[in-house]
Amino acid sequence: ILNCPEEMYDLLALIGSTGRYVIKRVWKKNGEIAAAISTERLNLMAGEYVGKDDPVCIVRAQSGFPANGECVDPFAFPHMVSGWMRGSHNGPMMPVSEMEANPIRFDGPPRVVGLGFQVANGELIGPVDLFDDPAFDPTREQAAKIATYIRRHGPFEPHRLPAEEMEYTSLPGVMEKLESRFEDMDD
Repeated sequence: ILNCPEEMYDLLALIGSTGRYVIKRVWKKNGEIAAAISTERLNLMAGEYVGKDDPVCIVRAQSGFPANGECVDPFAFPHMVSGWMRGSHNGPMMPVSEMEANPIRFDGPPRVVGLGFQVANGELIGPVDLFDDPAFDPTREQAAKIATYIRRHGPFEPHRLPAEEMEYTSLPGVMEKLESRFEDMDD
């Protein structure tokens, strides 16, 4: 648990290691929940890949919280994320409308949708499709270009994740099968 903005540089030092540290919740100083993020990996809960573990984030906006535009603006840049092709590859996160959330090119590139709801009289009203906005077209175009570039690396890093991050693929089985055939290179 960190206090920001006082410990912002400490937070950045940690979350820069995206495969190791994540943000689970954000609270305002008065204790109000501002955001909640799902961060579990199914393979860590079940021991092997059993299905999708796509993260979900709920963020409060307006009325003492950031404006809607401030909440979605970080998605105006196609950040490289792990999670492409069954979680085994890196790719640019592409903000898309619900209608465009059907990744097919090598099961990607990784997509993110944003749905906005209004709370009125204790009920959720909506959703509004926040990324169904032409203002995100340049981001989608840039993500598509980055996807083409990174795919050209083939089955190699940096497109493919490092071996220690490849839990969802057949790599652990390949390593086990070939374990007796590896030789020490120090000789």
